[in-house]
Parts: sequence; structure tokens; C-alpha cells
Amino acid sequence: MPFDPPAAGRHVVRGACPHDCPDTCAMLVTVEDGRAIAIRGDPAHPPTQGRLCTKVARYLDRTYSPQRLRHPLRRTGRKGEGRFERITWDEALDTIAGRLGAIARAHGPEAILPYSYAGTMGLLQYGSMDRRFFHRLGASLLDRTICATAGKAGWTSVIGAAVGMDVERFAESRLILIWGSNAIASNLHFWTRAQEAKRRGARLVAIDPYRSPTAAKCHEHVAPMPGTDAALAYAMMHVLVRDGLVDRDYVDRYTLGFDELAARAAEWTPARAAATCRIPQAQIERLARAYGTTRPAAIRVNYGMQRHAGGGNAMRAIACLPALVGAWRDPAGGALLSSSGTYPIDVAALERPDLVRGAPRTINMSAIGDALVAAQPPVHAIFVYNSNPVAVAPESARVVRGFARDDLFVVVHDLFQTDTADFADILLPATSQLEHFDLHASYGHLHLQVNRPSIAPLGEALPNTEVFRRLARRMGFDEPCFADDDEAIARSALRGDDPRLAGIDLDRLLRDGFARLALPERYAPFAQGAFPTPSGRCEFVSPSLRAQGCDPLPAVVLPRESPLSNAALAARYPLAMISPPSRNFLNSSFAHLPAFLAEAGTPALLLHPDDAAARGIADGMPVRIANDRGSFLAQAQVTADARPGVVVAPSVWWRKLAPGGENANAVTSQALTDLGRAATFYDCLVEVAPA
Repeated sequence: MPFDPPAAGRHVVRGACPHDCPDTCAMLVTVEDGRAIAIRGDPAHPPTQGRLCTKVARYLDRTYSPQRLRHPLRRTGRKGEGRFERITWDEALDTIAGRLGAIARAHGPEAILPYSYAGTMGLLQYGSMDRRFFHRLGASLLDRTICATAGKAGWTSVIGAAVGMDVERFAESRLILIWGSNAIASNLHFWTRAQEAKRRGARLVAIDPYRSPTAAKCHEHVAPMPGTDAALAYAMMHVLVRDGLVDRDYVDRYTLGFDELAARAAEWTPARAAATCRIPQAQIERLARAYGTTRPAAIRVNYGMQRHAGGGNAMRAIACLPALVGAWRDPAGGALLSSSGTYPIDVAALERPDLVRGAPRTINMSAIGDALVAAQPPVHAIFVYNSNPVAVAPESARVVRGFARDDLFVVVHDLFQTDTADFADILLPATSQLEHFDLHASYGHLHLQVNRPSIAPLGEALPNTEVFRRLARRMGFDEPCFADDDEAIARSALRGDDPRLAGIDLDRLLRDGFARLALPERYAPFAQGAFPTPSGRCEFVSPSLRAQGCDPLPAVVLPRESPLSNAALAARYPLAMISPPSRNFLNSSFAHLPAFLAEAGTPALLLHPDDAAARGIADGMPVRIANDRGSFLAQAQVTADARPGVVVAPSVWWRKLAPGGENANAVTSQALTDLGRAATFYDCLVEVAPA
């Protein structure tokens, strides 16, 4: 849907936040004489409640930044130098189409790779015309694993789909476990419900390896070592079974495999889990009994706890807990990882996988460094959009080595000249959310939303859909789907025959801005079972995983890099490092804008006073964090917020804006998780020394 310039004067346009956050806030953009002058949360949108996070509240700084790319560019210097000259769109598209065509003829279309993720979460700009283009081209497929696939695989193996509690019901919970999430920074509107529950007398418990700002505001903080969450969950199960706190009626009616699960839980005594997690046994006992005796009890589990070798199985273990105590009976009980599976979106209509020719290979985005350096047959072209892999992908040295290849044709479509853009042969200007149309689901609430463009594109910026529409024409793709405009794509995405969309279509969304899915007001998805698993039950034991040769029960899979699993490595690199999101950044978005950089200051490393003293490190001292993969620099923050044995590097900094030109991903690993083949950012041993 193109931008339709309104009459002169002031008016308000409805939008939706595009960023990788479960809140998917509804925005109201005030426009005067064609320029956006204010942005605020929509008070009529129940999840948003009129509030935006501190980042998006200043979205106009991003939209009108003098650093915005406004014209197509062509590289003039060496790769990585970031020197470009202006060209026209015709020159850019002709070059791209010509090079992709030549590479496909010489090496086969699998030599071409798209690389994208969640720079925008809108259904159209995230994945529609772009997928159609690369499917029709025959390019290598991209396995988009860098964030959530381990947790989703673990959750769905037990629950059946990415479905859970309604976030609005957390305000009524009596006990909330916030597991692997710094909600203040990454899930603000869940946090407002948790705070409301707290005011009503609920108890909040944070489970996190470090005392995050969220943990600091909870009644209790449980700080297991990274990657030991499954052991903690099993010890809780042990206590629930031992002390008769299991809801046997719910278990007998609606679950599968209780006896086998109970037998494995019997192996994980609180004493054993305490030694594994390095937390007090009494704390485990207290947590389990509180969970088994409080109703309604809720868990907000997030993706922080799945970024290690056993991440998928850890999520499986946590997903078992609500059914054991019958927490799903209550709208304010149960758990939430993601609500994305609640939306009846026709992904095939958006992406058109039927256009794929042959059986192209699949490349895992979390191992892009290895793919660009060592894949056979080699990757000869990469088209990057909605992502900044040079900054965000693990093992940066390997990633940089791949992007620096002279024989690799690199196209980047972005709003800014990112670390990745510095390696582009052709650099294309992208629109911001205020400049294009989109349709939004959410992974944290139950409302569909539309985003109308509120201003004309700045300079010559184009949205993803239009770039790939134009490229398809130049490549001679004549299938009718490549002529679809954005409105047609959006209409095709909504499965109108699904009862969850009763009364909801694009026309209503265009009129009202948003609509809650047609679900009960007091939504309790599994109050009477009806799990979307093959058995229709909560599957403590997974027949599907057994058929694949996997452990049918959740397993305790320790990190590859820990004293318990690799004593020799831990002797050299004794500190576990996690790199959770900085409150000032959203992945690598916002991480270059002056106001956010000023607030963040400099890359920091939180370490416990005992670990600092043992290394002669004082607060504020520059330090080097290193392992066999690389090293980066940060400023020490000596604080008990970091537990002993764990260091915390808030991320993700752009490499070129960080001291020494490296960020935390210099030391992270390309190894993948047990389920979902996801990144293992928090499975990382390091040593720290004064710089």
C-alpha cells in the first residue's frame, strides 16, 4: 500500500512497532505538513496502554537521523573500509540482477544466499516478496535460528505449538516465575502486569544467572549457572512429586508420560541440582513448594535460558511444570514463551514455498562464518537485509573473514551503514516503519495490528517488498505473485476461514488499527487439555522425538563449555560469559545513535568482586575478555549483580564503535543447540585480565 500524502496540516496515523520484542506496541504518529513530529503509545490498545519503551519513544531520532542511507551506493574502497559512491536505483538493480544471474549460471543458484532476520517483524517486510524472490531464483535456503528456534522446538515438543497464557492475565497471578528474562529491558508490558500483580500481593521470583534490573525488583532472585536450567526444573519436579503437590486429576486427564517423567525427576534431588546449578538447596526446596502450593501460578519464560548446548531440552523441562500442578486450569496460571502460534497466518501464501525449484541446500544463519569460509560448494553472493551479521553473529573473526572475500558479491539493504554494510558491493537504502505498510502479529500478546505509512520515504529509500518486486522484474520472473502489491499480500496472509479471525479482516484493521483475536476474554488455552500435540495431551514423553531417535523425555544437557563438562577448558577459561541485551539497544538496532550511545557509555563487563579481586581488577578498569576464538575490550563493573563464576557483557555493540573494533561475539561460538539448531551465545567460557 503506497504512501498517500494527506492534506496539509496536523493529523495522527496508526502504526505498530516493528522491532524484535514481544510487546509489538501500537503507536500513534503525529504528522504535521508531511513531517512526523511526535510518537506515542496508543492508550486504546490494551497491551500497550499508551506507553512505549525508552528506545521506541525516541523513534523519530532513528527515522530522521542524519546517518540514514538515502540513496543507492556502490563500493569504491576495499571491503570493510566503508567507502562508497552514489548511483541510481536502475544502476543498482541492473548490477544486482546481472551479478546474481551470472553467478547462478556459473555456479548454480545455490551459490546465492539470502541472510535476514527480525530487523522488522512485520509479516510483509520480514518475509513475503523476498522469500518468493529467492525461492523462485533457486537460492540456498536460510535456516533462521539465531534467536528462538531451540526454545520453540523444546516448547512445542511438550505443548504442541507456540501458544500460552494471555499476557494481560499475569496481573491476576499470585506467583510469577520470570525465567531467563530481563523484562524491564525486553518485555516492558509484561513487566507492568507483573508489577500490578505484585501490588496485589503476588510474589515475583527471577531465575537468571545475574541480578538484572528485573531481578533486582523481584522478591527473590535465583541465580543458577548458565545452562543448568533443566537441572533446576527437574529438582522442582522432584519436590512436587515427593511432597504430593502434583495435580493428579489434571495429569491423568490431560498429560502423557507422567510415570516416566517422575522416574527421571527422582534422579534429580535438590542436593544434586544445587551442586549442578551452584545455588542453595534450601532455595530450590522453597521455590518448588511455593510453586506447588500457590494458585494461580504463572511462568514467563524467555529465550535467554535456551542459548546453550541443552537449550531445547531445558525449555522442555520448564514446559512440563504448569501441567504437573494444574496451573493451566486458570487464565492467570500456566506459562508463556510465545503467543506466535495463536495467530492463523497463511505463511505459505506470504512466502510461496511452491516456487522452490529442485532441492536447494539449507544454510544455518548461526554458523554464517563457517558457511562463508568453508561451505562446499562455496557461497558466491549474499543478500543481507533485516540483519547485521558482522555484529550479531557468533565468532566474529570467522564472519568478518567470510564477508571480506573478494570473490563474494555482497548486497546490503538497510537504513544505516552498519558493520555489515561496510563490506557491501552494493548498499541500498531501506525505509523505516514510518515509511512503509505492514501487518503485524505478535509473540507476546493476542492482537493483530496494521502499520500505515505516516510519512513519505526519505530520499530514495524503498521497503523490502518493493526492492524484491523490482528485482523479480529484472530477473524475468513472470509469475503473477510478483505483481502483488502490499495490500494484496496482506490480505492473502489472513486465513479468513479460521474461527480465531472471526470478524477480523484487513478492512477492519485499516479502520481500527488493531483487533484482538476472536478468543475468550479470559483465555485459558489448556484449562481442559486440548493441547495441539499429536496426542492432544501435554506430552511429558514425546513419541515424535522418540521416532526421531531423540530422548523422549526432557534431558539435562549441560553446556559444552563448563567446569562440569569440560574441566580442561575451564582450567584455562574459568568464567562463564553471558551477553544479554543492553537496555539501550535492541540487538544491534539503536546501537549507533548518539543519544543511546551516550546513555550506554562504553562496553561494560560485570564481574563479581571475588572474581575481580582474584585478577587484580578494579571497578572502572579496562579489561580484555578472551578465549581461543578471540578477544574484546570492555570496562569492568565490579558488582555483586554478577554471581561468582559468571561475567556479563551487555550487548550488542557495533564492532566499529567498540574499543579495539570487537564486540562480545568475538568470543562466542558457532556451535548449535540440541534442538532447533540455534545459536549458543551463552555457552561460552572466557578469562578476563586487565587490558
